Amino acid sequence: MLVVEGELCPIVVQICAEHHPEYLKNKHKSERCLRYREPSHCLSEKRPSMRFCIDRYEWPNKRGERPQVLVQWFDAVQMCASVGKRLCDEAEWLFACEGEEMLPHVYGYVRDETKCLIDKPYVNRTLRLKRWGPCMEDPKCKHEFEKLDQRAPAGSFPECVSPFGAYDMNGSVNEWVNVPGRPLLHRSGLKGGWWGPVRNRCRPTVLFHKEDDWGYEAGFRCCKDALRPDGSADDRRADGGVRMLREEGHREEETREESGSPPAEPPAAPAPPPEQPPAD
Repeated sequence: MLVVEGELCPIVVQICAEHHPEYLKNKHKSERCLRYREPSHCLSEKRPSMRFCIDRYEWPNKRGERPQVLVQWFDAVQMCASVGKRLCDEAEWLFACEGEEMLPHVYGYVRDETKCLIDKPYVNRTLRLKRWGPCMEDPKCKHEFEKLDQRAPAGSFPECVSPFGAYDMNGSVNEWVNVPGRPLLHRSGLKGGWWGPVRNRCRPTVLFHKEDDWGYEAGFRCCKDALRPDGSADDRRADGGVRMLREEGHREEETREESGSPPAEPPAAPAPPPEQPPAD
């Protein structure tokens, strides 16, 4: 895991200097900014101190393997816990992505489809997909997924690296995060974008997908408390940071179209077992 340490800016001004022509023609499309003015500006009076650990790659956190998708937020929480970690909080993920310089993209201010897995053509989905295990066992579901799938092995884009060394935080697959302070079924957020023609940057958080949703472009990575020299946990995660993010209104919410259209599959029940397929 990587150690992430520094001061998060909750309220940031990032001004787009040049939008994608698609967005200029139709403002209902994803707001892809081709170039931001430099630098970003912090408006917050306080910048909370952060110190935690984050996985270098998306789950299963192995270079050369494709990231896991078709998982619920519940699955992500359980799978991180199974290896002694936890799902990243929203503010942790954001800071690991943008760093103290508050970069719009992990690599800087100019959108570049050669540096991260982004802007791949959208493929229409024609079949309701099951979650990962049942889908891989169902020939029809597996065939449909393979038609849609445009993932790449972790680490395939050597310049798609955050200031702290985390790979593929823009594009690749959407990543589930924990959003503290929200009620049951609404603690889930998605960050980073995916391989499609969407915003694919650090700040936005998608909030409309509930904890028991899943999608062919939805994955995750894990975090963990960092340790002090004496071996005790250094829990500078987000307490002040998340509260400020929430109260001062940093978040930009994406539309359904921008978050892996179509949205994640409809839930079957509030919290079905990890391998249980959805009911019709």
